[in-house]
Amino acid sequence: MSAQKTIALFPEASYGAALNCVGIAQELRRLGARPVFICHPGFSGIFAEYGFAEYQLADNGPGQTTDWNEFISRHQDAFRQTASEQLSSYVGPTWEAIVETAIGVEEPLRQLLARLKPDAIVLDNVVMFPAIATAGVPWVRVVSCAETEIPDPLVPPYLSGLGGTPSADWTEFSARYEKATATAHKRLSAFMLDCGLKPPSPSSFLDPSPDLNLILAPEIIRHRRAKPLDPQHFLFLDGCLRRETPYQPPRFASHNDQALILTSFGSLGAMDVEMLRRMMEVFATLPYRFLINVGHWRDDYVQVPDNVFLDSWFPQPSVVSQASLFIHHGGNNSFCEALYFGVPSLVMPYCWDGHDNARRAAETGVGQMLHRYDWLPDQLAGMIQALLDNDEMKTRLSENAIKMQGFAGATRAAEAILGLMG
Repeated sequence: MSAQKTIALFPEASYGAALNCVGIAQELRRLGARPVFICHPGFSGIFAEYGFAEYQLADNGPGQTTDWNEFISRHQDAFRQTASEQLSSYVGPTWEAIVETAIGVEEPLRQLLARLKPDAIVLDNVVMFPAIATAGVPWVRVVSCAETEIPDPLVPPYLSGLGGTPSADWTEFSARYEKATATAHKRLSAFMLDCGLKPPSPSSFLDPSPDLNLILAPEIIRHRRAKPLDPQHFLFLDGCLRRETPYQPPRFASHNDQALILTSFGSLGAMDVEMLRRMMEVFATLPYRFLINVGHWRDDYVQVPDNVFLDSWFPQPSVVSQASLFIHHGGNNSFCEALYFGVPSLVMPYCWDGHDNARRAAETGVGQMLHRYDWLPDQLAGMIQALLDNDEMKTRLSENAIKMQGFAGATRAAEAILGLMG
């Protein structure tokens, strides 16, 4: 009998990537492997809750890694800007912080991998860590952001929120993106050279893995490409969901036989308490049940409408499977979960690939997009009603859900990872 394979999963410091990797790890475990997690500071306990071993990635001295909650809080005003305006106010500084973190954890990561001796490494991140490329084992890149992260002449620029066909807007955004990220890219390139590695491609911070690349993007929202990705090295997963505990919705004071609507803007978006209060005022006028993820800010809400229930966390896949509509920020996990269960999306983006997913939801007829702040109460209410009443969209989404669930993306991901080791 061959020895049990140890697979080290290293997601970025975000709940989206972390929980996406949990789904893959659950299938790796079911197939007989030993998945373990490498944790950024602040993420201890998340993977242990699912029964996985965790290895904390220590800081390499003060100032070497980023407190992401504090970083987002400082840059929250940028969320009111357009995707183009955010290039200088948010995207550029974010890349600089990401590169700073990657450099800061390089030595602890190298030492940890030497101790773990994994048979393969799964990296769900947007930046390269030289310790992974030099570990001497296959490594897998997971693209848990929008498909636009993998460029192509026919795919809109990453983080742009642009759609349609190639245009001057695409060219202009790409040029501004390259300028905004130049400092961070130069620093990462120099660091990789120091580590004996080839620098990443221009405007990229993580080139594809030579071994295997996993992309979440379901077929229903996938872009046509001028240069199709090599199926020997790229595998589309059609979503990749984790198994969660069942969820029983609470009893409401009224409307218990009406549609259930989930609102969640992720762990960082929940800090926008005033915006959520404004949405709750609209929800109070509608004959539906609303669940709202308010993160760590539950105590900031005193008066809550009878048809609204707030909590700091929900087992999201279990809730989405029961929902009639999902209002979210365009995070790729949320978007894919909605598609997996045949639920329309109302996407209100505020940063990063949320702009791309919001545009794609509207373009492909699987939901609608709405500006996060610039809306009137009647507009929000009308859009909710229109999505709930769109029977043609519901039918199309239901048919797609059957395909996605049958594809079993998490299982295919695990099988492909184990296949790298023969």
